[in-house]
Amino acid sequence: MVKFLARALTRHHLWCYNDTVKPRVVIDTNVLFEGLTKKGGAAGLIVETWLAGLLQPCVSNALAYEYLDVFSRKLSPYRWQTLQPVLGTLLEMATFVPIHFTWRPISPDPADDHVIDCAMNAGAAVVTYNIKDFRNAEIVLRLPVLRPVEFVHWLTEVQP
Repeated sequence: MVKFLARALTRHHLWCYNDTVKPRVVIDTNVLFEGLTKKGGAAGLIVETWLAGLLQPCVSNALAYEYLDVFSRKLSPYRWQTLQPVLGTLLEMATFVPIHFTWRPISPDPADDHVIDCAMNAGAAVVTYNIKDFRNAEIVLRLPVLRPVEFVHWLTEVQP
């Protein structure tokens, strides 16, 4: 499985070449929310990897607004105030992706189409817990879609 993912990610040019080689990924809101609100787990490791600068996270305006909306609605005012600077730091570290092309409708859940658009315009993989809503994009568009555990496992196998 890991070798397949490495080939798929390499084939889709999900690496950006700046000072170091970093995988390009779009982190779905469900992964980011869990990574910032629960201790441990694959989502937490992904957030730590993002903060360490070992990823090239790609975010569109729609995805950034979704992050803000979900966090502000689902967290208590105190917890939101505590996590707001962390989310701001994560967004500052992200590459903002202009959406030039759209593939809508491709997902059975229209609320996920903006994540697919962001990933396709960025040439990035999607990391999500919600695999079933991304299955069409994975098959039709050949978009790499990974669960957080798969992505972390791939990172540990591929990263130097």
